This record gives sequence, structure tokens and C-alpha cells, in this order.
Amino acid sequence: MHRVVITGLGAITPIGNNVGAFWRNLTSGISGVGPITQFDATGFPVRIAAEVKGFDPRDYMDFKEARCSHRSTHFALAAARMALADAGLTMDRAEADRVGVVINTGGGGIGEVEMATHILVQKGPRGVSPLVVPNAMANAVACLVSIYTGAQGPVITSTSACASGTQAFLAGTLH
Repeated sequence: MHRVVITGLGAITPIGNNVGAFWRNLTSGISGVGPITQFDATGFPVRIAAEVKGFDPRDYMDFKEARCSHRSTHFALAAARMALADAGLTMDRAEADRVGVVINTGGGGIGEVEMATHILVQKGPRGVSPLVVPNAMANAVACLVSIYTGAQGPVITSTSACASGTQAFLAGTLH
């Protein structure tokens, strides 16, 4: 087993879109729960959620990266780039194979599938993006973070939901 050291932090959360804001709001007891704004919640028995607010993916990636990837990728890539900056790390080609990406999920790209289904019904098959399958795969986020950051070590994804954080940490000890 190898030692794992956390060297940098990044955060995109309902209570802050960077580590400083997240920590201030967390320690101040600020809640990120509020009315649902990402979709029409009319008819749903619950109309509140903990949504990420005020996030613009173009603050962390170019327009093409943002347009071709799912919101979950936007969050992960932003947090990964923040963590690299926080650690003072640049992706050196000679050392890139020593940097891996471990991202876990509870549902993978299920939102991408839902969106594509609505488009299919409304516009037909020609309206559906050819990127639906790559963006819907559970491992798409980790793969894109690896590609966009230049990390060439192991890329690991699991769908262990609530246990994901612990599993991600443990996966780092295996390589």
C-alpha cells in the first residue's frame, strides 16, 4: 500500500464555488438549500434542492470544452483545476503518468440521457448530439478531467454514491 497525500483542494458546491467560500459558508452554518431553479419543479412534491449557483464553466474551460461536455464534467474539471493550482502543480509531461484521476458518482451521466430523451421526442433523432453516449458514460467525467488536465496515470471511476469519497481516497493507495 502506498501513502496518499492531499496536496491541493478544489470545490464546486451549493455553498461555495471555491474552497474559501465553501469553508466560510460551511463554518458559518450557511445552507445551500433553496427553491429548484434548474428545471420546472411544478407537480413535484418537493421543490427544494441544494443546487450549485453562480457557476460559469467558461471561468475554468474554453467555450468548446464547455459546449461539448456535461455539467458534471464542468464541476469536476473546475475543482480539479483549482486543486492543481492550490497544490502549485503543473502537469509536467515527464511526471504526468504519476498523476491519476479518481472520480466517483452516484448516477453517472443520467442527466445527459434524460436531456437527450427529451430532444429525441421533440426534435427527432437528428436533434440528438452524437456526444450523448460519451457524456452519459459513468467514467466520462474522469476521462475528460484526465484529458483536459494532462494527467496520464490511472483513471478510475466507480458508482458507489455516498461511499465515493472514501473509495476515491482508498483507490489512491492502490497505485
